[in-house]
Amino acid sequence: MKKLSSLILISFFATGCATAPNSIPDLALANDCATSFATLSSALSKSVFSKDGSSHGKGAATNGGLDFDMWATVVTRDGRVCEVTKTGNQINDQWLGSRVISAQKANTAIAFSTPKFALSTANLYTVVQPGKSLFGLQESNPVDTAAAYGGEHGLFGTETDPMNGKRVGGVNVFGGGLPLYNKAGELVGALGVSGDTSCADHNVAWRVRAALGLDHVPAGVNTNKNDGIIYDASNTFAHPSCLATEHNVAVTIGAGTPAPVK
Repeated sequence: MKKLSSLILISFFATGCATAPNSIPDLALANDCATSFATLSSALSKSVFSKDGSSHGKGAATNGGLDFDMWATVVTRDGRVCEVTKTGNQINDQWLGSRVISAQKANTAIAFSTPKFALSTANLYTVVQPGKSLFGLQESNPVDTAAAYGGEHGLFGTETDPMNGKRVGGVNVFGGGLPLYNKAGELVGALGVSGDTSCADHNVAWRVRAALGLDHVPAGVNTNKNDGIIYDASNTFAHPSCLATEHNVAVTIGAGTPAPVK
């Protein structure tokens, strides 16, 4: 009996040793942040338009919408917040509520994208409406309020933002959330941007992802075979227009496809 037990233990550890090399790299990748605070902050600043050039984005083109200050959050492959930043210098220079929304968008993009297929939060708007195939999806992964709202407000949007290292959760179904793919085509995390109209948020996120060099999208529902916003109301994955100014910007920068000409 003792000999049999020993053989079982040897077999168990041998099996563990055989499978470990396959699991360790994936675990490491899941917990690595795809970017740094400084790099994300720089990319956001360069992607946001400033009407007076005083606080951010000096020289950047408009994204349509309101051209407000913005929040950006990046999550790891397993949905943990790893970087949070913002433009603007004061706590209310940007919509305070958009901090958590940016984290929700990042969580949504990583939760519903795969290594071979990308979905932006903009792609989810229509399919979650009443009577559509994914109605109720936005209620499926509630925000962890302790993770989202804990900590001192003076740390919000800094290298030590209280959301860092936590799974904030949440599902957001309008523009501003994008999965991140490196040059090797690997899914390495997701980005969420918030602070303007949802259409402008998508444009800003698109520019930020490109600035990070993490825009090597393998496939998507857009006719451009990516996760761009779709303004064709007849499309299953359509997103409504916002102020009508963001639409042309999206087409110009390759972030979306227009509505059909009537």
